[in-house]
Amino acid sequence: MHSKTMEGLTGASTNFKVMQTPIRVFKEARRRGDIAVMERAMEYAGDFAQKTHEYQAEAEEGMEKDAELAKEKAKAEQEKMIEKLKRERAEQEEKITGEKENDADTVEISEEGKLMLEMQKDDTTLPKQINSSGLTAQSDSAGQPAAGGQREGMIYTSTGAVQGAGKGSISISV
Repeated sequence: MHSKTMEGLTGASTNFKVMQTPIRVFKEARRRGDIAVMERAMEYAGDFAQKTHEYQAEAEEGMEKDAELAKEKAKAEQEKMIEKLKRERAEQEEKITGEKENDADTVEISEEGKLMLEMQKDDTTLPKQINSSGLTAQSDSAGQPAAGGQREGMIYTSTGAVQGAGKGSISISV
């Protein structure tokens, strides 16, 4: 709170309370009919009322300065938040662009796959045939799978181990 506000509020309150004394004296003098005491009491009460209004104006001036300071503080905080948001946005954009640059997919080929690739390279005379499972199998000129070209389906476990699939049928009921 601004010092003028505090000074104005305390001064106005004090002068208002002190003004009550001359008013009480005025009421007693009126009851007795003493006009001279009544005039003096009203003069004192008027002085205290005037000081009360002056302190009240000072308090209002202090409150205006308080409001200005609060606006400046809020504006400074808002600018800090805007700057912080800009930095965070720049960091996010930098992170996103960094991810896009490194967005290339990598493929790891298992040992069995490497062996199959070696077999295909070595035996280029046989045409390739894609079976229903999506695997390529080599076939002879009659279109029959070549020896060693037919593969059974394989199942990969969560640890990466390979299990041979049985020759059963799979049924799913919903």
